Amino acid sequence: ADPGNAEEMLNGDGTPNTAHSLNPVPVIVTEEGLSLREGGILADVAPTVLDILGIDQPAEMTGRSLINRA
Repeated sequence: ADPGNAEEMLNGDGTPNTAHSLNPVPVIVTEEGLSLREGGILADVAPTVLDILGIDQPAEMTGRSLINRA
């Protein structure tokens, strides 16, 4: 995803800034009755997709689904 960090593309000396930013990237999921928890991280994206598809998350994945199950 592109977090829109054009103002951070170059360092002060003109070299490319290759560091990750802390800019939040929104996630939009549309399904009636589905809501997402706050504060997810990149590692939570794949487990969330698997959750939506009804596929069990492998033990090797360290993230957790962003879907709220109430």
